Amino acid sequence: MKKNISIIGSGFASISAACYLAKEGFNVTVYEKNVQLGGRARQFEKDGFKFDMGPTWYWMPDVFERFFADFGRNPSDYYDLERLGPAYRVYFGEQDYIDISDNLEEIKSTFEKEEPQSSAALTDFLKKAEFNYEVAIKDLVYKPGLSPFELVTRSTVLEIPQFIGTIHDVAKRKFKSSKLRQIIEFPVLFLGAKPSMTPAFYSFMNFADLSLGTWYPKGGMKSVVDGMITMAKELGVSFMTNANVDQIITGKNKEVKGIKVNGEILSTELLVSGADYAHTESLLPEELRMYSEKYWQKRVMAPSSLLFYVGLDKKLDNVLHHTLFFDVPFDEHARAIYDDPMWPKEPLFYASFPSMTDDSIAPAGKEAAIFLIPLAPDLEDTEELREQYFDIIMTRLEKLTDQNVRSSILFKESYCVEDFKNDYNSYKGNAYGMANTLLQTAFLRPKLRSKKIKNLYFTGQLTVPGPGVPPSLISGKLVSDLLIKDQ
Repeated sequence: MKKNISIIGSGFASISAACYLAKEGFNVTVYEKNVQLGGRARQFEKDGFKFDMGPTWYWMPDVFERFFADFGRNPSDYYDLERLGPAYRVYFGEQDYIDISDNLEEIKSTFEKEEPQSSAALTDFLKKAEFNYEVAIKDLVYKPGLSPFELVTRSTVLEIPQFIGTIHDVAKRKFKSSKLRQIIEFPVLFLGAKPSMTPAFYSFMNFADLSLGTWYPKGGMKSVVDGMITMAKELGVSFMTNANVDQIITGKNKEVKGIKVNGEILSTELLVSGADYAHTESLLPEELRMYSEKYWQKRVMAPSSLLFYVGLDKKLDNVLHHTLFFDVPFDEHARAIYDDPMWPKEPLFYASFPSMTDDSIAPAGKEAAIFLIPLAPDLEDTEELREQYFDIIMTRLEKLTDQNVRSSILFKESYCVEDFKNDYNSYKGNAYGMANTLLQTAFLRPKLRSKKIKNLYFTGQLTVPGPGVPPSLISGKLVSDLLIKDQ
């Protein structure tokens, strides 16, 4: 008889782990505190509009393909993908933007138009980025972070300078144009740290962006979650919603004996937590926690976010499905996130208009809009501040895209630091976990396996390999492989 495994949380990492463990024959039950499965990848619906509440970018399609292939399936068995072309637009000022094509040769032409000789620099840069992607996928991100020797391969030893230099250094060296440098630096923001703090090796994110492309799953990212849940159920996984785990019960031999769910104690033989790592350990007696509050205070957390979900009664002009607004100084906003935490005076922001691609997302002739401002975690979060910043980005949006937007707003909902804390027990209200800086990479991240409790495991964006949806899928595989090996 295979053992019973309980999993806390139903985000990408938890569902991934559930699938692998169920495939191995374990009896797996997932407990989700919210009414909807998917963790941060929930969807908000109102008046015929649908909004992905969390992730909106679908990158690294090969990771999704590898995940489903492990179960003899394909992503297309569960959802439909479309490659976006152009992939996204970046605004730098009024009538001043650059569109990133879905075709690499066109991207090179775009770079060349902005800066002579830059296409050759981009070709050279992406050659190295592709190599890094191969090394990362084959040698690094599918390692469980147990030892520094996991990083030591013939390929990585030769690339030590790339772990010392930063993406910012490389972009500055390769490109004179500040616009092109920002386009090069943008993808590593998904890793949760400033480009000046992110090792140059992570240029593999640029290969994912410019070469592998930006994709859209019809119905939004929730369709990916729904597909994974469907497969998990086919494998025998059980899901419980409105199931808040408020205590981990331990025995005399320093092992998990059960979990308290909505006040009721349920026994379990093995426990995997895909919930916030710091929160999970707070459910344990202090002497059984691996990491102290002092430890967490010293970590570089990825940003939080202020999000708006807006229903508009008309279609918008001069924007793409993914549109970035980099018309204010990047460095000043970054300092307000990482160096001197405060609400930014002039925020960069991102907008997603999925109804431009997908008719099922909004009623005919209307637009579903998602706006995101990256913020330092644990900032003061009030309705007054949310309104103030909505007004700031609306003013900029209307000016940069030369259209009236405010008069077409049917409704808006906001989501910020306090919501991340309340809904996800997120440490300091972070949105993306823990940043992938040099000192928070691989074996230097919180461990997949508890050193103090022999049958407790962790997965998700605060452990290996790091923030983002593809890394979360990988994290689920890593923790399940480790657990299976231990058993």
